[in-house]
Formats: sequence, C-alpha cells, structure tokens
Amino acid sequence: MKKLMNTVAIVALLLTLAPAIAIPASAPDADAGFRPWYELQMMADPILDQTLLYYLGMSWQNMTDIGECLATAATVEAGDPAAWSRAWHATALRLERIGDDCRDQGHRISAGEAYLRAATYYTAALHRHPDPTAPDVRAWTAAAVNCFESAFTRLDLPVEAASIPYEGTALPGWFFRAPPGDGPAPTLIVQQGRDGWAEHCLGTALAAVRRGYNCLLFEGPGQGKVLRLQGLPFRPDWERVITPVVDWVVARPDVDPARVGLLGVSMGGALVPRAAAFEPRLKVCVANPGVVSWRDIVFGFIGSFDPRLTDLWRTDPAAFDAIIAQLSQDVPLLGWGIADTMWKHGAATPAAMMAALDAYTNEDILGLIDCRVLLMDGEADDFSQGAAMQAALGGRADRIVFTAGDTGLQHCQVGALAVSNQRLFDWLDGNLKPAR
Repeated sequence: MKKLMNTVAIVALLLTLAPAIAIPASAPDADAGFRPWYELQMMADPILDQTLLYYLGMSWQNMTDIGECLATAATVEAGDPAAWSRAWHATALRLERIGDDCRDQGHRISAGEAYLRAATYYTAALHRHPDPTAPDVRAWTAAAVNCFESAFTRLDLPVEAASIPYEGTALPGWFFRAPPGDGPAPTLIVQQGRDGWAEHCLGTALAAVRRGYNCLLFEGPGQGKVLRLQGLPFRPDWERVITPVVDWVVARPDVDPARVGLLGVSMGGALVPRAAAFEPRLKVCVANPGVVSWRDIVFGFIGSFDPRLTDLWRTDPAAFDAIIAQLSQDVPLLGWGIADTMWKHGAATPAAMMAALDAYTNEDILGLIDCRVLLMDGEADDFSQGAAMQAALGGRADRIVFTAGDTGLQHCQVGALAVSNQRLFDWLDGNLKPAR
C-alpha cells in the first residue's frame, strides 16, 4: 500500500512540476472500457501524452497540423530523455525548409503558414528539453523567434512587434490592432504561465481583433524567449512586470486607457491577481484558472509524497536536497521536473527552489483587487482554486466552470479553445468593451 501511495504522489508531483497541461479526470461512469477523449495513451510518459494534446489543440489556430503532431509523437522513443526534443526539432526543421522553399518560389502565404507551424514545433522541442544549459536551447529559441517573425510578416495579420522597456532591458511581445473604429479601442493584455510562449495565444489575439479589441501578447521573466535568451527567471512580485507593460499600452493613441484588461493562462492565473492588486489601471483581470496560492499547490503535492518535505527545506535544506536527489535517481522524470523548476525560478538547489516558490501566494492581497475579475476553471483541473478565490473576492468576481459537457474541463480548456474563447469574449463584451 505504501508503495502504491508513493507512486500516486510521484505522478501528482510531476504533474505540478512538469508542463501543466491537462490532468486526467475520473471516468464519468463505471464502464471499465470507457476512456476519456483527452487520454491519448500515445506516449509512455503520461505527462508527454498530455503535452501532445496541448499541441494537437493548437491546430484550431493553424499553429500545428494534426498529422504532423501525431507523426512526430510516433517517433519518440520511450526511456530516452532527449527523444521528445529530437523528434519535434526534426519536424520543425522540415517545416522551416518548406517555408524557405515557398518563400523562394514567391508563395508568400504558404511560406507564412509553414513558418508558423515550424515555430510552434521549435517551442514543442524546447518544452521538454532535458538540459536547459545546452547550446541547442538558445539556438532553437532563436530559430523559433525567426520563424514566428517570418510567419507574422507574411500572413497579413494586423500586428506589430512590441519591445516593452523593463528594468534596463526590454520584454518582447506582439501588438494586434483592432480594426479602425470610433476612437481608441479596448485592449486585452495576454500572458502565458510556466511553459507557454506568448505566440501560443495567437488564437486569442485574433479572436480579440475580430471583436473590436486590441490585444498585446507578451512574455515576462521566466517565460519563453525571455528566460532562454535573456536569462531572466520568474519573480513573485508580478506587478513589477505588469506596470511597465501597462505603461507601454496606455501610451499608444489607439488604446483607450480606461478599458485595459489582463488575462493570465495556466500559472499566469496565479500571477495576474497579484498584478491586479497593485495596478489600478486594469479594468478587468481574468485568471485561467483561478489560483489563490501557487505555493500551496506545489507544497501540497510534495508533502503528499513525503510529509517531511513540506517543511524540511526550511529546517534542514541539506537533508531536503539529499532526499530530492535520491528520488530523482529513482524517478528520472522527477529529476527533470525539479531541475526545470529550479532553472525557471533561478534557484541553485531544490531547497532554494522551495524558498523561491514560498512567495507565490495571493492570500494576503486578494482584498486589494478593485477591478472586475473573471475566473475560468475546468472541473478536471487540479490546479484550479477558483471556488476559494471567488469566495474571497465576493461580488467582484464571476466564475465560469467548464465541464465534460462542453469539453473544456481540462487545464486551460486544452483541446476546447473554441468554447473557451467564446465564453471569455462574451464576458469581456459585457465588462471591458463598453465605452465609458
């Protein structure tokens, strides 16, 4: 029994530390032959299986193609930590060459479409790279950046590159312009979380433009190219990131400064409430999912594996590191998850990682949020704390719960982006879009 409990705890911990994409839910009936649609069972690693679903879901945005994703996944060899990255890199190279051929032959749109998929596949290769210090990481990141730029300049998108001043450097982004209308438009700022890139939200940006919104996609510390090319890890005081972003947005003549909203996806659902508590210029804040305390999510899973670990990092960091090292040897996937989290938080040891994560809680600042809040939660999302967050915010918050019936029950509605965008923008139309 103890061995079984430890196995369950390892899986739960990995789902927290590794890419937070889709968490399998219990079957809705007792039929032993029933398998939910989101359990692909294509990969030996269940986390990679769910990450595959994430990239399959991007086909709805024309950022991937289903056959290309499935064919790539079929070449990933079980037990090889580098196999996932190698497979997706090969597909990215193939699509980039197709883009080059189409470009050279004068097929502008075809080139843009191929470059867009190539860029996404480069990010997929980096999603589970076994060594963040490897030269490949910077090289593939640069390739992704180049392919995204090549795609966006050829696909007739209403977009321009953004460079947002930030503490002596700049944060990259893309500003999507609303169609010309009667004066400055409402604007939605969109950010990813722990594993996503700004460009992964292209579908949200285009949905915004079609409805008369501007949309800024950007990356902050700990994310995408900012982490890999600029070396900036996550920080808990996320208002220090969002305030210069809002400064940049409201300085534009095509932005209505009284109608600015902020959307955070995945771990972004834990970051944006903190920003909203200290940035009064936000009219609305959307957390997908709603997270009161990211720290408690991570600490809870670690404690479920071994209760000593929840506090041991404080009382005896060396002993904590020794236990994590042993667990990482026994379960290589756990070792990768810990190392990846240390990298993204700028921590030199597992205990230092825990100390960094200790600051990621919104418990003490929810009362400072004055703007309207939307919480987007899936009934099968183990990272959602939306019910508790709504209770704390009271009448300031609305909550959408996605279910098996609308297929949006997974983390961030993976595989159900159409219904996710529909319900998001229907809410925004009533809370952000109306003129003053």
